[in-house]
Amino acid sequence: MKFTDMGLCPELLAGIEKLGFETPTPVQGEVIPFLLENDQDVVALAQTGTGKTAAFGLPILEQLEFDQVAPQALVLCPTRELCMQIARDLQNFASQMPKVNVLAVYGGSDIRRQLDALSRGVHIVVATPGRMLDILRRKRADFSSIERVVLDEADEMLNMGFEEELKGILSDVPDRAQTLLFSATMPKEVARIAKNYMEDPHEITVGSRNAGAENVNHEYYVVHAKDRYRALRRIVDAYPRMYGIVFCRTRMETQQVADHLRKDGYNAEPLHGDLSQPQRDSVMKKFRERHLHILVATDVAARGLDVNDLTHIINYQMPDDLSAYTHRSGRTGRAGKEGISVSIIHMREHFKINRLQKSLGKKFTQQLVPTGEEIARIRLMAMAERVRDWESGPGLIDNHLEELNTLLADLSKEELIKRFASIDLHRMLLFYRDAPDLNEQPARRQNASREPNRYADGPRPSAREKRENHEPRKMTQGMVELCMNVGKLNGLTPKRLMAMVNVADRESSIDIGRINIVKMQAYFEVPRSEAQGVIDSFAKSHVDCEGRPVSVAMAGNTRLNPEKSSGHKRKGPVAGALSKPPRKKNRKSKGNRKFHD
Repeated sequence: MKFTDMGLCPELLAGIEKLGFETPTPVQGEVIPFLLENDQDVVALAQTGTGKTAAFGLPILEQLEFDQVAPQALVLCPTRELCMQIARDLQNFASQMPKVNVLAVYGGSDIRRQLDALSRGVHIVVATPGRMLDILRRKRADFSSIERVVLDEADEMLNMGFEEELKGILSDVPDRAQTLLFSATMPKEVARIAKNYMEDPHEITVGSRNAGAENVNHEYYVVHAKDRYRALRRIVDAYPRMYGIVFCRTRMETQQVADHLRKDGYNAEPLHGDLSQPQRDSVMKKFRERHLHILVATDVAARGLDVNDLTHIINYQMPDDLSAYTHRSGRTGRAGKEGISVSIIHMREHFKINRLQKSLGKKFTQQLVPTGEEIARIRLMAMAERVRDWESGPGLIDNHLEELNTLLADLSKEELIKRFASIDLHRMLLFYRDAPDLNEQPARRQNASREPNRYADGPRPSAREKRENHEPRKMTQGMVELCMNVGKLNGLTPKRLMAMVNVADRESSIDIGRINIVKMQAYFEVPRSEAQGVIDSFAKSHVDCEGRPVSVAMAGNTRLNPEKSSGHKRKGPVAGALSKPPRKKNRKSKGNRKFHD
């Protein structure tokens, strides 16, 4: 099937042809004919980048009443960027239909201009929920003529907390209006919107529900949490032509990773909620024009981005839910092109990979982090290919060839190649010359020792990672490490920890060595000869921190001399599962109870 077989008007077909489109995508092939012939509500499940804008946009444009200059279609989407993109696409489709007026309404810009444009009359409004509801509350928009409402990226809008805004907007839309819901996934929140605001919707699914893009290969690398940044750097180096997005969990981590990449010479910029709108626009302009090759972003900041030809998506931190991973990976592998979704995990995150494989029905391939030697070879071959394929053009250096030949006459071909390659890649070759293997293996976990200044070449792991991946330290001589069952969430600080230890151990003051406080636990060093005394003193003294009883054990699964514990043997608690002292049993039977005045 071609667009010419769908019954679209000549003006629309001319606009489509001008854009170079001939054959509809699968979602377009199913949605467009249905909307042209039916006014039934529609739920369409398809991945981002599969041509959904044309799927709903072309039927809307086809059925507009040009003489009625009032909003006849409303398109709601999650972000400013997507709002602008949809409005731009609709205008491009209607390039041969001069009477069509499309208005983009979004936050971060002057609302007065948008109100003025509405008052002059428009046919289609494309809006973000927050700004649209603001305009409706001001009673500056008349939706009485709305015939179609589109909820684009519905799952994203709900993830961003727009459910109340959507309810407020949909309550102003006439009941007769056809509702079209487009989403990449179908979580229960989207299903609830469909149930409450749609009448017997026709469902169109391209692929399978909650499935990822078909042209995406899913790969993962397993490393120590402390080596996450170094692994990222090697992955980037192993793909010299990478054009992609690195996803992080928090704004702080996003900024740190971008800063480290830039410091190490990579063409990268952050995109997160702390950026002003002009900064955000500047970053996105550079990224779309490929002046920027790596975008480091949070999920929220990247929602609605429409960038073509991304080669890689890298999950620096794995998301906690399936829909977030689906949206991340769906940003590559578009328009029939292949893409790669990469995840960097540590040993205890294997369950996330298994869960995603089962949910998506796709195989995730474990890759080994490239060694320094492998990266050096890859980069050298890439440079050689670039030199081989380079077309210098006539006359650029012809006038200087004789002088160049004279200057380099004493060098052999092999020596010339060696020197030019070394000049181009000197820094990288030096960096990777003695680089260690970063791949996580059980043997390495048991024998690994702490490296000095272990975070010098990358962002620090989060408190959660430190807690999940804590390994016994290489102890200061004569010291051992103990674990306490409270941490940052309980308001614990190094000063408070030292005070509690010395309050609990009333007989003498303890010399405390290195302290590491994470989210829900704390690790600290004490002299080996004092360790059991500290453990026993906490068991006796009932110290608490913000109302939580504090207990201490050896870091790991063993205790020092457990038989020396107070009058009875007691199984020592392990780090991460500290228990309270056992409750004393009431030895009196019910029949022997005595009552006293």
